[in-house]
Amino acid sequence: MAIKHAERHRTTRIGWLRAAVLGANDGIVSTASLVLGVAAAGSSASNVLLTGVAGLVAGAMSMAAGEYVSVSSQSDTENADLAREREELATEPIREHAEMAAIYVKRGLDATLAAQVAQQLMAHDALGAHARDELGISETMSAKPFQAAWTSATSFSAGAAMPLLIVVLVPPSTLLWAVSGSALLSLALLGSLAARAGGAPVIKAAARVTFWGALAMAMTAGLGALFGVAP
Repeated sequence: MAIKHAERHRTTRIGWLRAAVLGANDGIVSTASLVLGVAAAGSSASNVLLTGVAGLVAGAMSMAAGEYVSVSSQSDTENADLAREREELATEPIREHAEMAAIYVKRGLDATLAAQVAQQLMAHDALGAHARDELGISETMSAKPFQAAWTSATSFSAGAAMPLLIVVLVPPSTLLWAVSGSALLSLALLGSLAARAGGAPVIKAAARVTFWGALAMAMTAGLGALFGVAP
């Protein structure tokens, strides 16, 4: 009797998780840093809020456009390779079979078995087999431009909303400390959630995200206080 074993692999989350973490981290750090720089320069609360809102809108659009363009470039490259592979399968099937067999020999199969495996896989789905084993393209890892753009923009907006909420709720006298503290807590939470979603060590991920966020905010606030202008 076969035993059913349900496996939960986290690599299926790589596409949207990377974009979500990048977007949220950038939203928190860039908006909090912008708010701190302007506030440290002595700007009014309304100007700080306006600057933060402008940063949120510009950042979200920039993240969406950047993700879409970069992931689309990856998708174009993958499609070009698949088209080339499809043509080679149609014109040189024997050589393509030999390539597949050689790949399996490198992975530990003997030549006879490797040739049999290559033959059976190519008979089932030749292009899929070559895409996966020769080109390294799979359904899980393939580029998804719209998903990356939407996830990045949404997560950026969510991350950027936190510093702006603090600006609205906290009096100007405590704004710098409130924005800094809440941003660091948000970064630590983001790192922890991302680590849990990806199956990575929580403390290490949270510390890494928090450290670089703190460094960015400290430098921006320092420049604002030093020059008396928003960087």
